[in-house]
Amino acid sequence: MIKIGKYQHFKGNYYEVLYLAKHSETEELLVVYRCEKDGSIWVRPFEMFFQKVMHNGELKDRFKYIS
Repeated sequence: MIKIGKYQHFKGNYYEVLYLAKHSETEELLVVYRCEKDGSIWVRPFEMFFQKVMHNGELKDRFKYIS
């Protein structure tokens, strides 16, 4: 469903996807990922993680799989 590994955010930073989780109340799928720069842990809804965003007049993937 999701490739575990390294992703690049559209603004340039790199993140490691650790695993998928489920929200305890809604069962919404969440992506759990770690910032390579400072080690902070983040959670984002699955659909939002893979959506396209407008940046500098270009439509880009929010996160792009690297390896």
